[in-house]
Amino acid sequence: MLPDSKHEPLLKVVNLTKTYLEGESERHVLRGVQFEIYKGELIVMLGRSGSGKSTLLNLISGIDVASSGEVFFGNRNLTALSENERTLFRRESIGIIFQSFNLIPTLTVAENMLLPMELTGRLSTAQQARALEVLEEVGLKDRSDSYPDRLSGGEQQRVALARALAHEPLLILADEPTGNLDFKTAGQVMDILQRLVHDEKRTMLIATHDRDILNLADRIFSLQEGQLVEVTLDTAMGV
Repeated sequence: MLPDSKHEPLLKVVNLTKTYLEGESERHVLRGVQFEIYKGELIVMLGRSGSGKSTLLNLISGIDVASSGEVFFGNRNLTALSENERTLFRRESIGIIFQSFNLIPTLTVAENMLLPMELTGRLSTAQQARALEVLEEVGLKDRSDSYPDRLSGGEQQRVALARALAHEPLLILADEPTGNLDFKTAGQVMDILQRLVHDEKRTMLIATHDRDILNLADRIFSLQEGQLVEVTLDTAMGV
């Protein structure tokens, strides 16, 4: 069961740890991470390259499994699901925006947009119309028949952004969404993202080392030495 009250967290991460075996030694990437996200929040997670941001997003989305700890969406324990169950949940309930866009080059913009919904086996006429609406909202409706290699980096990221929003997910995860963009284009993408997330009351977690994003956040976390702590805006500017 998923929460319908702002007083109940949409996402709850409990004592999450992740270790990797490197040779004969263990590398501790995450150490007892705990936090909650509520519906409608835009959360920014700061951390240097290699700090474990992508690892944490992969655990939240069910792409990877934790060494210990739990991830809850409402009362549903994602870490207790099988790999297939996690995949189905991710396709239906989570939108992911990658730094590298992850658009399929042999598919048009429209086909890239619809693919996540096709994979769930529930693509309807209404969902197709919704996808085109979101594409229009990011200013790319006239590029629906174009292929990714015909788009600029900013346009590709806007398609990736629209794709993540089109199926109206419970949670949007963005991994360095402006990392491959110049300053001006990154600002345009974030303005669009903030507007769409807030207008549609979506919930989003952005992992980044880009401090220009901080002013968009409802709350800010810092990931350092495998531990996640909430920080103020003033503190974050010096993190």
